[in-house]
Amino acid sequence: MAIMLIETETTPNPATLKFLPGRTVMEAGTRDFATPEEAEASPLAETLFGLCDVTGVFFGKDFVSVTAAPGVDWVQLKPDVLATMLDHFSANMPLFKPGTAAGINVPGEETEFADNPEDADIIAQIRDLIDTRVRPAVANDGGDIVYRGFDQGKVYLQMQGACSGCPSSTATLKNGIEQLLKYYVPEVTEVRAV
Repeated sequence: MAIMLIETETTPNPATLKFLPGRTVMEAGTRDFATPEEAEASPLAETLFGLCDVTGVFFGKDFVSVTAAPGVDWVQLKPDVLATMLDHFSANMPLFKPGTAAGINVPGEETEFADNPEDADIIAQIRDLIDTRVRPAVANDGGDIVYRGFDQGKVYLQMQGACSGCPSSTATLKNGIEQLLKYYVPEVTEVRAV
């Protein structure tokens, strides 16, 4: 029987650790669980929230980010999270309960409000930059950024996983993503988090 090793990485968000089980977690898209009720769709997320000190779970392509409650010491929580993940992945348990995988964030399917059809070319450029330049970098930090809309020069994005609630997320949006989008898409005047 092979021994499974789950690596951990810190993220820019001190409340969140990134766990790498050495296998694919999500075949496509991502999934963010911000409440125990949302986590009921996934046996793994539900068990992690059951640890009581967990306030967020995020599934990426090859990682799981777990966010701890304010004031929780990762030195005490980390062994329980690792044990939960080892049990789950070693037993090859399903990631989602049957019929509950709806709501997975797949690029191109996450618009918050109706985009103006006249802006289709601009929106395509924005989405391409987010998918090719921004999302891979943010995934390295244990999170994701989801496009939510474009309206009169403003791009609306949602931070997920380690990026949600991260102290540096505002700087990432304003100094990183906003500058990138403004440079390549002159019609962009501002980036806002939703």
